[in-house]
Amino acid sequence: MSRWGIVEQAERDERAAKARGIAADLAERGVSGVAVTWVDNSGITRVKAVPLQKLERAAAWGIGVSPCFDTFLLDDSAAVAKYAGGAVGDLRLMLDLDRLTPLVAQPGWAWAPADRFRQDGTVHPIDQRSLAKREVERLAALGYSVRAAFEVEWCVSVGLGDEFVPACAGPAYGFARLTEQSDYVRDVMNALIGQGLTVDQIHPEYAAGQYEVSVGAQDPVGAADTLILVRETIRAISARAGLRATFSPKVLAGGVGNGGHVHLSLWSGDSTETPAAGQNLMSGGSGRYGLTEPGEAFAGGLLAHLPALLALGTPAVASYLRLIPSHWAGAYACWGLENREAALRFVTGSTGDNANAANLEIKSFDAAANPYLLIAGLLAAGRAGLASGTRLPEPIEVDPATLSAEEASRHDIRPLPSELAGAVAAFEKDEVFTEAFGPEFVDTIATVRRAEIKLFEGASPEDIVARTRWRH
Repeated sequence: MSRWGIVEQAERDERAAKARGIAADLAERGVSGVAVTWVDNSGITRVKAVPLQKLERAAAWGIGVSPCFDTFLLDDSAAVAKYAGGAVGDLRLMLDLDRLTPLVAQPGWAWAPADRFRQDGTVHPIDQRSLAKREVERLAALGYSVRAAFEVEWCVSVGLGDEFVPACAGPAYGFARLTEQSDYVRDVMNALIGQGLTVDQIHPEYAAGQYEVSVGAQDPVGAADTLILVRETIRAISARAGLRATFSPKVLAGGVGNGGHVHLSLWSGDSTETPAAGQNLMSGGSGRYGLTEPGEAFAGGLLAHLPALLALGTPAVASYLRLIPSHWAGAYACWGLENREAALRFVTGSTGDNANAANLEIKSFDAAANPYLLIAGLLAAGRAGLASGTRLPEPIEVDPATLSAEEASRHDIRPLPSELAGAVAAFEKDEVFTEAFGPEFVDTIATVRRAEIKLFEGASPEDIVARTRWRH
């Protein structure tokens, strides 16, 4: 797909021919329709679908969709921003044929993510997936690539009602939880594997009714696509089992909540297909814990711009009910080796496997994020660190919440914004994101965030949780 120029007729013809072959294969598998998704700025996955007979035309000419979704809020109301919103205009969803996947949990359906184009064949300036692709290319121009993966936490409720009734009662991480929902967890795992995904592990988690699945690392845009496929697969398997899944940052006002941790590793050269072709720059260096100079600079960029990144990765009012100290949520801007209270947890992996396994886990984020926006922001921040040769401060080996104000200041540890308004202000002032995203994106994201702040103005934590619980 021509991402930055106009889609030419020859390319449309090529896409149509490719879609014909795919459609024939899908028909033999009993697929009748293709669900095509994009994610709005409030983190909601939106969809349009076409019957299989229309796949060829959709591949060549796209699927019509209003640009109004750029300013949709999580309750399906909408704001109006300087560059987006309102009833006028039309776009085209150009589905990614290479990611088209028959859905195990929804027989008769296939899925594909999409980029949004204008009717003249140029990229929509507020298309999140295209923005993420652009940041991948900007990093590649410097000779680097990134491998990424999202952890997926979700809570499962009995029945389809709006109240949350945990679907398991066993202790956190306990085998009892796996036993209680053994068939369900097996079906989730098998469905993901049946859709070509690499499942590294799946297990009960800490919060009431909570489970987690981890999938293999891949290129950043592919990782964001995979996150959407994983979440919607879990949602479908849950519904078929008479359960309801939520990925909300906070499910019960007094509970722990669902995180959306991101794992990143910086590589020299192109590591997207075969990691062995490049070097993992988070390992094999002379820096602390084996970090190379580029690896440290990339990590330093993430840490330096983390307050602004919260506007992308911790983007809901409910997010800040989860982002609290001493809850493994990463509420402080600091880093440390295997420190699960630090916003940046450095993971070396087992001795002997460091070259493959070493990575950074960013713990502050949750599943209200648009993963494409978040990937774009992370790559832009890391690239800024590379450009300036940013150095990391001293690593922290304790829960930062236990340090005195004097000790925290000495170690340059700062609490992250405790509410969405602070993150939005940091995002708008950060020149790295102003340059990387452009004025259309910055204004639209800030407008959506402020509209959601107003939406929950004066609401209690219980009210915020109840109104957010089933939106993500």
